[in-house]
Amino acid sequence: MTLDAEIITVGEMSSTSMENCFGYAGEDSHELSMVFSFHHLKVDFMGNEKWVLVPTDFQKLKDILFSWQIGMAKNHAWNAVFWCNHDQPRPVSRFGDEGKYWKKSAKMLATIIHGLRGTPYIYQGEEIGMTNTDFADISQFRDVESLNHYEILQQKGLSKEDAFRIIQIHSRDNGRTPMQWNGENYGGFTKGMPWIGVNENYSKINAQSQLHDETSIFNYYKKLVALRKELDIIAYGDIRPLDVRHPSIIAYERIYGEEKNAGSL
Repeated sequence: MTLDAEIITVGEMSSTSMENCFGYAGEDSHELSMVFSFHHLKVDFMGNEKWVLVPTDFQKLKDILFSWQIGMAKNHAWNAVFWCNHDQPRPVSRFGDEGKYWKKSAKMLATIIHGLRGTPYIYQGEEIGMTNTDFADISQFRDVESLNHYEILQQKGLSKEDAFRIIQIHSRDNGRTPMQWNGENYGGFTKGMPWIGVNENYSKINAQSQLHDETSIFNYYKKLVALRKELDIIAYGDIRPLDVRHPSIIAYERIYGEEKNAGSL
C-alpha cells in the first residue's frame, strides 16, 4: 500500500540574503517549501550585536517585514512568518507590553503575523501571551550563551546590575521556561522540579484560564487561524504596504482578484 502525502520542508535562513531565500523557496526551485528569515528580529540590536540595550527601531521593523513580503512574492517564494522561537525573547515583552496593554498588545502582534503573506507559526506559550522570565539572579538562567555573556559584559566594564539587565531582556531562556498550562504548582508542567524555573505569573497567565474566556488571547488566536482557512484573501492574496513612513502605525492591504482587505495597527 502506498500513501500520497505532501511533505513540507522549512529552512532556517538566519543571516543570509533574500536572493538566497527565494532561490531555496521559490515555487520552481524544488528545494524548500518555505524559509524562516530572522532579519526583523534584529531591530533591537546595535548592528549585529544583541547584548546591548537600545530601543526597537520601529521603522526598520516595518521596512524589513514589507521588503521581504514584497520581494519573496515577486519571486514566487514563500515566507514562514513568526515573532519568536526557542532562541528569541517573548514578543509581548519585546514588542508589546507586559502591563496595562498586555492582552491588547499580544493580540495586535498576533494580527500582524497572521495577516501577512506566508505561513504563520505559533511558538508554545505565544498563544496565551507568555512573557519574558522574571528571574532575579543569574543562577536561575541555563542558556550557556547568556551565562557566558554575563561574564563578557562585565569584562567590558559593565556593572553586574547592568550586565544582568541585558541578560534579562535578550536571553534565549525567555522563550524556554516551561509552558504554563494551569495555576497549579510549576504551572502544571510537571510534578517534579523542572530544569528551568517557571515564570511566577503562571497563576494569572495560563492556558486553562483562557479556554472559556471569549476575550482571551488564546481564543483570539483560534479566530485568526480560522480566518486564514476561511478567507482566500488571507491565505493566497498579494500584499501592499500602506502609510509606510507613519511613526506609530503598521498597515497593509491584502488583495486577491477583485477583493481587497486593509487593516492598520
